[in-house]
Amino acid sequence: MASMCTRVCSRALSTSAARGSKVAVLGAAGGIGQPMSLLLKQAPLVSQLNLYDIVNAPGVGADLSHINTNAKVMAFQGAEQLDEALQGMDIVLIPAGVPRKPGMTRDDLFNTNASIVKNLAEACARNCPNAILGIIANPVNSTVPITAEVFKKHGVYNPNKLFGVTTLDVVRANTFVSELKGFDAETTNVPVVGGHAGKTIVPLISQSNPKAEFDQETLDKLTHRIQFGGDEVVKAKDGAGSATLSMALAGAKWAISILKALKGEKGIVECSYVESTITDAAFFSTPIQFNKDGMEKNLGMPKGLTKFEEDLINAALPELQASIKKGVEFANK
Repeated sequence: MASMCTRVCSRALSTSAARGSKVAVLGAAGGIGQPMSLLLKQAPLVSQLNLYDIVNAPGVGADLSHINTNAKVMAFQGAEQLDEALQGMDIVLIPAGVPRKPGMTRDDLFNTNASIVKNLAEACARNCPNAILGIIANPVNSTVPITAEVFKKHGVYNPNKLFGVTTLDVVRANTFVSELKGFDAETTNVPVVGGHAGKTIVPLISQSNPKAEFDQETLDKLTHRIQFGGDEVVKAKDGAGSATLSMALAGAKWAISILKALKGEKGIVECSYVESTITDAAFFSTPIQFNKDGMEKNLGMPKGLTKFEEDLINAALPELQASIKKGVEFANK
């Protein structure tokens, strides 16, 4: 009996692992990386979870490896192990970087985080050029263009596989709208377009499902809270960091959607920051439909936007274009 159980359980484990994908988290020991890795360890579609960081990765890896799910955990630490951490990966998530502190904007992080992302992008281009990349490290408006330029230099750039993860803006919009309207927070869906910083974040409240309508004063306050929700967290943490737990949830949510698309599930849509011709900005977040090859279709801007939303988009574009230019120039200097 025991022998039969062993064989059956072994086959089940093998089948489950065969269904899964290999995911790497770069910056896995950080404030976002640890809780996001925990969520991914629980995702049935992950067969291997590679954790990389410059410090503390072995400890995080050992801790997560004791959790009884089928994802195999491997830890890698330091520049000398970075290439190995990336080989054979299907998805790479990059939350690496320093967090914001009170009074800092995402652009204040630019010099440090831009260098970190550039180095990690170089390693991805060398070792897993066909992987789907989800960039979380701020400022996303600049770090995604940096990654694109690095991949172009290596001759492996595929715009259908590079994404800025803006899901936290959607998560916040869903939360704040559902609280005001008494909706079920888990089924409320508010698309958010534009970028991933301040006024470049444009929530499309008119497209909310379920439908949500507000007077102009409430709409102004709600929009501002969604755009600057990160500041709310930074202030509340009082120097102890920025949004980590909510970002970890958003990053894992995005990754799990991609995992489903990789396995053939149809109709997977997530708002993501991509190379785009939807507006005058070279990169812009809109609802993206995914398939096993990454971006299947950019669904573009929903129809029926209000003048208020159109004005928000127009106001976002100059700042967004400047951030994109800054990233491109950094990558090519």
